[in-house]
Amino acid sequence: MQTTIRVNGVDHAVDVDPRTTLLDLLRERLDLKGTKKGCDHGQCGACTVLVNGVRINACLSLAVMHDGDEVLTVEGLASGEALHPVQQAFLTEDAFQCGYCTPGQICSAVGLLAEVAAGQPSEATADLDGPVTLTDAEIRERMSGNICRCSAYPQILAAVRRAAGAAA
Repeated sequence: MQTTIRVNGVDHAVDVDPRTTLLDLLRERLDLKGTKKGCDHGQCGACTVLVNGVRINACLSLAVMHDGDEVLTVEGLASGEALHPVQQAFLTEDAFQCGYCTPGQICSAVGLLAEVAAGQPSEATADLDGPVTLTDAEIRERMSGNICRCSAYPQILAAVRRAAGAAA
């Protein structure tokens, strides 16, 4: 099927098998290796990308479903040589060990900050009528779909807190 997807600001007209996942399109056809294949079942979050500003697991989504969509991967976050504030926060807080999950963690954190800015509550949101307060519990809940097998969770939490402060 002919599909046109905008990835990191560039339109890609591709002919794809309708069974091709967005993850496989990104990695195998567009050579964007930042998005990782972890469990291939949507359980680990290594493949998290942003589609039209919303974070998704690319392994669970067919590429043809995203005709006309804007996809943002970890490769598209930086502005030239200037890192995205979340990327910089991950470096500053040493929020990775092996680094395999880091691209998905970073994309998820970018999505998390956008959700909070839009006032979208989570299961951990205490006050549904007021603005979302980004507590540690709120961050943990919102990042719960991203697994770090090296257990860098304290540093990831600190990085999200740091990035939230930079965003504010």
